[in-house]
Amino acid sequence: MLFKPYLTPTHEHDIEHEVKRSKFLTFARPTATTATANDFVKALRAAHPQANHVCWAYIVGSPDSTLRSMSDDGEPSGTAGMPMLKILEHSGLGDITVAVVRYFGGTKLGTGGLQRAYSDAVAQVLKELQTEEKVDRVAVQASFDYALEGAIKSALGSFNCAKTDFNYAESVSLTSLVPRNELDAFCEELTNICSGKLTLLVSKDN
Repeated sequence: MLFKPYLTPTHEHDIEHEVKRSKFLTFARPTATTATANDFVKALRAAHPQANHVCWAYIVGSPDSTLRSMSDDGEPSGTAGMPMLKILEHSGLGDITVAVVRYFGGTKLGTGGLQRAYSDAVAQVLKELQTEEKVDRVAVQASFDYALEGAIKSALGSFNCAKTDFNYAESVSLTSLVPRNELDAFCEELTNICSGKLTLLVSKDN
């Protein structure tokens, strides 16, 4: 199946706001697996043992992924987790968990008020969230002569590579994550620069 790039958080982001004396602490985290998402929620519960509710929603994988879930955590059904998940679904983001910790302030908000409070909490935390495009990448390793290092480094600027590292021993070793849709052109470019005199290894695990 063709991989479609999507946006995912690069950093954690937290905000706090108050509605009728109830305090809402909202957290957004990059979570690429359901285990990571669940661990985050578990840790948040442990950090806020006195909170009345810890509601959450997540999407693992791309925005179209079926790996999604949510929880009202004791709030009236449909007033917290589902509104939070709907905001996520319309955000275009993937690999993300949002959680809202509520400390009850003594005034009931009603069904509509709760839905607005949880929706607004997620919308606000996403507004300032730093994101990046997630691209399907393949790990590539290459070894070549020192004399070719300059040309290789110059060629790398033509590709959307990530986490590129050079190691120096008897020859120069390069490791990089190359977008899958650029892989053939990348390998061809390096092969041409080295006149075929290089060792090239493409990871089969991607």
